Order: sequence, then C-alpha cells, then structure tokens
Amino acid sequence: MAQTLARTMPGVLELLPRDQIAFQRMLDIIERNYRLYGFLPIATPVMEFSDVLLTKSGGETERQVYFVQSTGALEKEGRPELALRFDLTVPLARYVAEHERELSFPFRRYQIQRVYRGERAQRGRFREFFQCDIDVIGRDQLSIRYDAEMPAVIHSVFRDLGIGPFTIQLNHRKLMRGFFEGLGIADSEQQMRVLREVDKLDKRGGDHVRDVLAGPEFGLSGEVVSRILDFVAVRSSSFEDAMQKLDALGDGSETFEQGRAELRQVLAMVRDLGVPEERFALNLSIARGLDYYTGMVYETTLDEHPDIGSICSGGRYDNLAGQYTRSHLPGVGISIGATRLFWQLREAGLISTADSSVQVLVTQMDETRMADYLALASELRAGGIATETVMEPGKLGRQFKHADRAGIRFVAVLGSEELARGTVTIKDMRRNDQFEVARDELVRTLRVELEQAAIMPVTRNG
Repeated sequence: MAQTLARTMPGVLELLPRDQIAFQRMLDIIERNYRLYGFLPIATPVMEFSDVLLTKSGGETERQVYFVQSTGALEKEGRPELALRFDLTVPLARYVAEHERELSFPFRRYQIQRVYRGERAQRGRFREFFQCDIDVIGRDQLSIRYDAEMPAVIHSVFRDLGIGPFTIQLNHRKLMRGFFEGLGIADSEQQMRVLREVDKLDKRGGDHVRDVLAGPEFGLSGEVVSRILDFVAVRSSSFEDAMQKLDALGDGSETFEQGRAELRQVLAMVRDLGVPEERFALNLSIARGLDYYTGMVYETTLDEHPDIGSICSGGRYDNLAGQYTRSHLPGVGISIGATRLFWQLREAGLISTADSSVQVLVTQMDETRMADYLALASELRAGGIATETVMEPGKLGRQFKHADRAGIRFVAVLGSEELARGTVTIKDMRRNDQFEVARDELVRTLRVELEQAAIMPVTRNG
C-alpha cells in the first residue's frame, strides 16, 4: 500500500539533491544578473482573487487555471473565490495598481516564483514551474531606451549560464502592423490573427502558414501572402546588415515608420550596452502570440539547439494595469521559464548533475577523538566552508564512498599522525589525489582550491 501512495502528480519537476543544486545554481545566476542591472525583488501570494486573476471570462487561460477551495467553500455554489496564479504578469499588474502611490517610477522589479497551469500531462510540459521575470514599469510614459536594456540583461544571464552560443532576436509589433496596413489588412483584430499565425512559422513551417493565410479562414490573396512571407523571412547577420535590411523595407505608414525608428534606436543601444553583434539579430518573424505586446518583442534561442525553441522571451506593452487602475502604466519585460529550460538543457546534455553544496566531509577515524573532529568542522564552517561531519563510526573506505556518491569534493582526514604534526590530510575526490596541509593554513588553502574549481571546473570523467 505504501508504494502506491508514494507518487507525485504528473507535470511537476521533483529533483534529487544534486540536480536540485544544479537547478538552484541556475536560479542564483539569473537572480544575480537581475540584481546587477538594478532590479528590485518582489514576491506575490501564490493565490489571487479569481476576479482579479481572470479579468476576462472564458478562453484558454481560464480553462488552465487551478481554483482553490477551502473545506467551507466547497459547500457554496459558483466559482471559487481564489485561484492559483498562472503567470507573474497579472500579479505584477495587481501589485503595481495596489501599491502605485508607494512605488518609485520607473519601477524596476524582478520576481522568481512558482506558477501553476492545468496543462495536459505530457513530456516536458509542467503544471508547476518557476518563472524568472523582470519588468520596468513607467507612469504615463516609458522611454524606448529601457527596451534596449532587456537584451543586455538576457546576454548577461545566458553568458554566465555557459550553455553555449545563443542569439537574441528582435522585432517590433508596430513595424509588423504597419506593414499589414500597407497590404490592406487594416482591422486590428485581423492583424492580431495574422500575427498569431506568423508566430507559428518556426514550429509549423512556411507552407502551413501560407495555406492557412490563403485559406477560407483568412482569404488573403496569393500575392499578399507571398509578400507577408517575404517580409517575415528577413534576418540580419550583423548590426550593419540589420540597418541595411530595415532601410530596404521601403516607405510605410506612420505606424510602420515609428516601429522602424524604434527598432533602429534599440539595435544601436544594444550594441552600445556591450552586447556582441553575434549575440543579437533582427528577425521579422518574431511576433509573440500574446495580444498585450504593442512594441518591441524578443525571443532568444540556442544556436546549436534550435529544437529547444525560445529560452527567454518578452516585449513592450502599452498599459500593464488597465484592468485595475485609471493610471497609464506602460512597461517592458522578459521572462525565463526556468523549470522547462532546466529540463530541456538536461535532456540535451547541456547541464549535468552538480557536485554537492557540501564542500568538505570530516571523517571519523577514532570514535574517542570525536571532539577533535567536531572542532575541525567548526573551524571550517567559521571560515565559510560548508562542512559535514561523519557522526557514526565506520570503515574509512565507506566514508570515502559516501563522499563520492554525495558529490562532496574534499574529504578531511584527521588521524593520530596528523594530530601529532598539527596537519590535516585532504583528499580531492574529483581529481583522485590528496595532500597534507598545516592546520592553521587549512581554511585558506581550501578556499583557494574551491575558487579555482569555480573558475576551471573539472568533470569527474576528466
């Protein structure tokens, strides 16, 4: 009976400790870079009022929401009062609207928390997952310069994650909508429907998009469809190439020209912010399917693993909290779906199991000298080194095996000879060698070893 009860629900990522350490390191790198760019942390409740979370009735989002009911609420009729958040954007909108008078604008926030969606159980789709978001929210207006800062943050994060070459792809919704206006697609709802189809280009291919746009649902002429597909095929290979390709698009409507001017400005500032030219590019097929994006949009992909898809996305929106306040609050932001990203990187072999967060294991050679081992462990911890002490007697070989299996890098041996000489023997489990060090030099020596390991990590397989 116990075996049948011990199971997790589908759609969650429950990790063993060394995988959890690797995942936490990813979150730490993301958070560190968010802080470096001056973003402030916030945390919102996992639950929101249903009428706050679901500002529109019906639709795909509401069908994926987990509603929350207390025992007493089960006796009531109607929709539950509370629901679990399905992203971090709606809670941010509520947060800014509620605390508007207490915040300093532009408000720069980062948020790294779990969200919940009722996804169908399938491989690589999660019902509970971490999102790592940053946004800059203005009051009444927000300079386009903040839009250029987003690719700089993306570059900083993925450079430090060290998961291979990547490209931050940029486009502008106004450029696309202005282009559609020039083709006679003037209705905003029809434009959004076309944008959603174009956004499927990489997943379903050009032939599929051509068939849909030329089909009865849209009824666009073959010439218009061809011009759309030619437009969204534009890519750049360098900064100068991007500028030349924008120039080559010809004249357009006021909306088109505004989008082009802002794209030029953002591309130039991204370069000025120190992002290498090979790490960002113009891609006029990037649309982002969400309706609330109104300006710049971003998607980031791994150059050597395009099958993984977007690893970071976002964009500009005109009014974050229009459902909750009369204030005009434009913003720009990006989001990293950390749980899915970690799962994908692990599946692709780009992330491996981490060493333990425990840095040293103090062995037990003689149970009567337990006070000496505890004193050594205390010295290491006082020096900022995470240390585990073997508390139960056992063969030394078994203690080494425990360290190896747990991923503990260094093992400290304090035998009678070491005690007599005032030294400690350190075994490096990763390099499979050992050295003896004076007791009063132990902390400094291990700190140097740990710092070198962080700079030049060595795998267990060499």
